Amino acid sequence: MSKPKHERSLAETEAQAVLRNIRVSPRKLSLAAGLIRGRRAQDAIATLTFSKRRIAQTVKKTLESAIANAENNHQLDVDQLVVARVEVGRSQVMKRFHARGRGRAARVEKWFSHLTIVVAEQQAVAPAQQEAA
Repeated sequence: MSKPKHERSLAETEAQAVLRNIRVSPRKLSLAAGLIRGRRAQDAIATLTFSKRRIAQTVKKTLESAIANAENNHQLDVDQLVVARVEVGRSQVMKRFHARGRGRAARVEKWFSHLTIVVAEQQAVAPAQQEAA
């Protein structure tokens, strides 16, 4: 007896990769995620490769994982992939204290984040349609 299969939440032309509990604040991760929203997958990888942000390499690895999932699990064409959705969410917050003068303490919050990247296969535009546009 196994659990019943649940319906796939993504379309047939989509694949995703999820990374949980990344040690970076959601605000900083959202800045790196904004660099790739709506871009072609190969352009997004190039953008993240040359980004100066520390978290960009982690986002790049997750994007590469989503592309590999699309290719290997869903048989999608890698050259036609675009970044359909990038979601950044809050995770846990570690609370620490910072010793201050006169016996006081200040709170330090260390934020964690979740990252979900969805890539979708975009249909190739015919040359006649490109000229009309």
